[in-house]
Amino acid sequence: MTSVYIGIGSNLGDRQRNCLEAVERMGKMPDCRITGRSDWYLTKPVGVEDQDWFVNGVASLTTEISPQVLLRRVMDIEADMGRVRRERWGPRIIDLDILLFGQEIIHEENLKVPHPLMHLRRFVLEPLAELVPDLIHPSLGLSMMELLRRLPDDGQVVTLMKEQ
Repeated sequence: MTSVYIGIGSNLGDRQRNCLEAVERMGKMPDCRITGRSDWYLTKPVGVEDQDWFVNGVASLTTEISPQVLLRRVMDIEADMGRVRRERWGPRIIDLDILLFGQEIIHEENLKVPHPLMHLRRFVLEPLAELVPDLIHPSLGLSMMELLRRLPDDGQVVTLMKEQ
């Protein structure tokens, strides 16, 4: 079994409900089991700033499937929930990103793991450091907590949400 971490985000509709639904759907994927979930965080958009704020979090799961099969399954969940890809970093009902797949380093056309921007994104590192602070980034050799500590204060706003 491989431990996997999936970044979850939504900024359309009932954002927190969308994220919870995505976790529920991931928990029903064959040969996968949800093992944990971070709290939810309200986050200022990065990239395209003229849009609603996001709800973000991270889910952990164990799986016996390949990274490519997992990618197809999470993309199917996004599509089934109504995700339409219009613009990079634009508004979306749900966004599921494979952040880490065990300690694998994957460089394929449609999949890069570890996620190439995760070490620069507070909305990824806050929930990851909450969930697995001592987990080591496979290519950077630093823990999630250390990556979060080293993140510069560049205006990224991430606020812990209360569960609704």
